[in-house]
Amino acid sequence: MSMTTASSASLERDARAVNTHAEHQVRPGEIAIGVIIGRTSEFFDFFVYAIASVLVFPTVVFPFMDRISATLWSFAIFPLAFIARPVGTQIFMALDRRYGRGTKLTMALFLLGTSTVLMSFLPSYASIGIASAVLLGLFRIGQGIALGGAWDGLPSLLALNAPDRQRGWWAMVPQLGAPMGLMVASGLFAFFVSVLPPEDFMSWGWRYPFFVAFALNVVALFARLRIVVTPEYSEMFKNRELTPSRVTATVKAQWRNIIIGAFAPLASFALFHMVTVFPLSWVALYTQESIARFLVIEMVCAAFGLGAIVLSGVLADRIGRRSLLGYTAAGIAAFSGFAPQLLGAGSAGEVLFMVMGFILLGLSFGQSSGAVTNNFPKRARYTGAAITSDLAWLFGAGFAPLAALALTQAFGLVAAGGYLLSGALGTLLALGLNVELAKRLD
Repeated sequence: MSMTTASSASLERDARAVNTHAEHQVRPGEIAIGVIIGRTSEFFDFFVYAIASVLVFPTVVFPFMDRISATLWSFAIFPLAFIARPVGTQIFMALDRRYGRGTKLTMALFLLGTSTVLMSFLPSYASIGIASAVLLGLFRIGQGIALGGAWDGLPSLLALNAPDRQRGWWAMVPQLGAPMGLMVASGLFAFFVSVLPPEDFMSWGWRYPFFVAFALNVVALFARLRIVVTPEYSEMFKNRELTPSRVTATVKAQWRNIIIGAFAPLASFALFHMVTVFPLSWVALYTQESIARFLVIEMVCAAFGLGAIVLSGVLADRIGRRSLLGYTAAGIAAFSGFAPQLLGAGSAGEVLFMVMGFILLGLSFGQSSGAVTNNFPKRARYTGAAITSDLAWLFGAGFAPLAALALTQAFGLVAAGGYLLSGALGTLLALGLNVELAKRLD
């Protein structure tokens, strides 16, 4: 602990050195840069694992099964990070209160980078047997605990510093990291899949994207510390605008807001993996299509999603965030009824599914973070937003790839939309029943 604390103190001094000007103020634009870099790094780690869970782990970790069963077991390990994430929030909030935000963030991102890099050294089933799956599960849990601790409050700080008439615009900024992280991760895998023979890719090529994760985390850590350790940000904590409160006390006092906040963005979080991980598994298992080609399609469609996220900020400021979340949830419900079948309609159907899905995802996901910030009193906002985000990802996204693939295997593509439909209905129910949330979001 002392070595980690000393390292964190050194990083904080370096970060403060960037902000030595007496007239320096933390502005929304500066916060946005730190948020985007941080979120892109986190989502890159996330998508590197997600892509490998389709292309690599079924063969490396579960070679004794048929391809579909192996992929289902790979997807069964996938949600361990989401299950562990609230535990990480509990642990790191305690560290935040005792040692400060810089130490907490340094330790969390070090754990995230280490857990991701360790996956690059994962021994295969041929080397150590079922222990390979056990190690993969432990590394995945490490990622989840670290993500729980990586909550830095910067999205909340950005929302608090945004002009009243531009709340939707600034609420979408943190979400830009998701398509950016996907584009980088997909591009790396597409490169190695296309240039290496299959045996070399499965032996060592797939490991390189995991090495990149640690370097990105170092850059992201400094970018976020540069904001977190500034006197202006610290002063907001002292004023109890973003104070880390005890998790158990926050849950006890704010359980209703946490539940409603977790269900409000459920549709977008469910769609998140239905247009990223699940289509890749469908292509890998049920078609003869080039994996590298489909990864490029994901990159291009992620750019559509990026543009739609930006558009969500404009629309939210015109019609209200609650209205936009409601309209997009209804759109996702309609999408779930017909769109999955497009994956079975050849290349044109796949592209149409991906483009429509990413545009819809961008419009809804762009405002999902805005649904959890202002629903809490000041003393509970920092911890409450973190817990709410943890639960929204767990319920909406954690089991999506496993559920969608299992339903498809049992009942066909038409059933894959069932999980997505449940998320859309959850969002509509949350927005319709919670009058207080409705008032605060509009």
